[in-house]
Amino acid sequence: MELHKLESPAPNKKTRKRVGRGEGSGLGKQSGKGHNGQKARGSGKVAVGFEGGQMPLYRRIPKYGFKNFNRVAYVSLNLYQLAQAMDQKKVGTKITFDDLVKARLVDQNDKVKLLAHGDFDKKISIEVHKASATAKAKIEELGGTIVSLTKEEAPAPAPVPVKAKAKAETTEAPKAQAPEGVEEEPKKEVAEATPAEAPEAQAPEVVEEAPEASTDDADASAPTTDEESKDS
Repeated sequence: MELHKLESPAPNKKTRKRVGRGEGSGLGKQSGKGHNGQKARGSGKVAVGFEGGQMPLYRRIPKYGFKNFNRVAYVSLNLYQLAQAMDQKKVGTKITFDDLVKARLVDQNDKVKLLAHGDFDKKISIEVHKASATAKAKIEELGGTIVSLTKEEAPAPAPVPVKAKAKAETTEAPKAQAPEGVEEEPKKEVAEATPAEAPEAQAPEVVEEAPEASTDDADASAPTTDEESKDS
């Protein structure tokens, strides 16, 4: 064996494909791409799922189900696993979540749900996030207890409709209340006068002015003196 004679195994050696070197090679002219069309070009790629314009398969099949992003994933812990851990003295009768992590039954960031698979006949107190009804009944029947690590959250208030919210903003603000110890003055009721009781409006008095006397009439009405009568 010499270094210049070393060869890799046959499956690992990929032969070169020489195209466009004459029609006699079998891969000349069109280089094995067929007639010149979209797919014979360097950028002639077709979108994934495209079927030439007809309704594609992914649109012919109906949709079903959905992915819930708020789903809480629980790790199952069965009673037979607890029995094995207790037989191996990995956990005692009072089992906390840290004890489960140390026994490598769960991880630190897991949320644990206790299930009732397997035989179990020991009185224990265990901390888990959730437990099935069968597992809870079996533990309590043996005199044990299950401590829930899940905090019960208060239900969120119902959202206020947009129309009701806008209507509440347009209403008048409530009047300020009087301080304690100060009595509010009673409102005086003002009686409105009815049309029958209302005094009738008097017409304004019109004063007629006497016509001005002309100068001729004034001269005629004026008394004559004795001298004027003699001259006449």
